[in-house]
Amino acid sequence: MEGFKSLMLPKTLIAQKLASMKNDSKVVATSGTTTYDLNYYLKGALAGGICCAITHGALCPVDVVKTRIQLDPVKYNKGLIGGFKTVIAEEGAAGLATGLGPTVVGYFVQGWFKFGGVEFFKVNIAQSIGDQAAWDNRTGIYLGASAAAEFIADIFLCPLEATRIRLVSNPSFANGLFPAASRLLKEEGLIKGFYSGFGPILMKQVPYTMAKFAVQGAAAESIATSMGKKLSELQGGAKLGVSLLSGVIAGVAAAIISHPADTLLSKVNKAGAGGDGPVMTRLGRIANEIGFVKLCTVGLGARCVMIGTLTAGQFLLFDLVMDLTGAEKFHFHNPAEGKHH
Repeated sequence: MEGFKSLMLPKTLIAQKLASMKNDSKVVATSGTTTYDLNYYLKGALAGGICCAITHGALCPVDVVKTRIQLDPVKYNKGLIGGFKTVIAEEGAAGLATGLGPTVVGYFVQGWFKFGGVEFFKVNIAQSIGDQAAWDNRTGIYLGASAAAEFIADIFLCPLEATRIRLVSNPSFANGLFPAASRLLKEEGLIKGFYSGFGPILMKQVPYTMAKFAVQGAAAESIATSMGKKLSELQGGAKLGVSLLSGVIAGVAAAIISHPADTLLSKVNKAGAGGDGPVMTRLGRIANEIGFVKLCTVGLGARCVMIGTLTAGQFLLFDLVMDLTGAEKFHFHNPAEGKHH
């Protein structure tokens, strides 16, 4: 696909364009007809927070079972369905909602910074280098924008994800988000308690988000082209169908890429995992204990189901909320065609 031809942005062109940019709070899209300013970015952030909170919250039961499989594969050795049955038999149906509070709050915050950040970085990079360079390097822009946005988002997500995993691995640890977070902070401190998993979460989330946005962008573009349309021309059911299908494709690809780090993250946040010492030392011990093959495959089926569904839902809800707010979503512009793609 044309979007994958180059992942490197021309440095001299970037420098020239950045030097010539005016200090203005508004950024004009490359078409010159739509203004993308703070109001647009806030709408993107709100849509991102809503879509991530809803989808992650709805899939909390799947995430509970997936995490249990990763943490105790000997006990939970009958796949996703068997994992559901085991949790319900031992803890009741309410056990499937373990960690729902930190999941919803954490992923609203993460979605706010991730989707809002991707829109911010994407639009500003595209505006700074001009129409043709942005079109030719759109995959690189997706990758760079999503990596930067995800890094910022993970600073806020990590404490809540650590709390969620502790609750899932030990349901008796505390009753709810705030009691669990308070106990974790008191017993283990800020760094060990909340940020032991920061390295793994970056290893998981940054490649995941880069693949998620780059693959979804390329897939949506290809699907629209196969329909004889540009993305900006899609309306109604066709637009939502493209969002769903491209989201599934992106979700499965992103799940496979990020799964080893996801397993490490689940393990390192379990009490006593990897012994004592620095986080990277503990991660090395955990990886050696598990082995490379199991690191890449244990719980992968459940994760693909979860992430494929979740990503499709996110892009669908994001587009719906953006439409409801009246925001015209930014699409890369091919100068030869004269319209947003």
